[in-house]
Amino acid sequence: MTALERIRGGLVVSCQALPDEPLYSPQIMARMAYAAKLGGARGIRANSVLDINEIKKAVDLPVIGIIKAEYAGSPVYITPTMVEVDTLVACGADIIAMDATNRLRPGGISLTEFFATVRAKYPTQLFMADCATIDEGLAAAKLGFDAIGTTLSGYTEDSKNEPTPNLRMMAVLAYICGKPVIAEGNISTPQELRLAMECGVYAAVVGSAITRPMLITQRFVEEMERFDNTQMYRRYK
Repeated sequence: MTALERIRGGLVVSCQALPDEPLYSPQIMARMAYAAKLGGARGIRANSVLDINEIKKAVDLPVIGIIKAEYAGSPVYITPTMVEVDTLVACGADIIAMDATNRLRPGGISLTEFFATVRAKYPTQLFMADCATIDEGLAAAKLGFDAIGTTLSGYTEDSKNEPTPNLRMMAVLAYICGKPVIAEGNISTPQELRLAMECGVYAAVVGSAITRPMLITQRFVEEMERFDNTQMYRRYK
């Protein structure tokens, strides 16, 4: 059974922490992954070789691997060059996800040119396209990506006005692109996850709502700060 087949109809939990976050640590991400497995997750999405290596020691779930790297002159930062692809293949990422938007990659390289080189070098590796629009998803399917993700909807200039989560994008791609569609991006509640699955997607990825407690806390605090407690406090005088 392939890694894609193993996550079919299930939840993939994104276990990532940025350097400025309290949980930034491969060991902590591995424990997050283990907790996700115990909760019923079918797969893990992870960033960096260090995290992937530790996660693979902790769980036997398929790992969607990425490497976030910034290059001057390009907005693409999710697995942007062959350097990151080579590294992810070497560390055993089951599925490699990369930015599949229409933006130019480092060196002014188009996705079409880049992925043709990648696929020729790694014909049996599974690749997931992180897209922002329906057109990008359809284009990625034609290029030969194994799975199409809605990951970047709302994060690019072309998609900044789209609703989040982008249920329409999920539904249209699931119906017409001919490849497994993975719902990802701003799925914040179990109810939103259910709506995504009802769109006909193959699987779904949830990250921040599960594995980033600092952001989860901020959401609750912001909601409390918007609430006017004045009238309630008067009850206790």
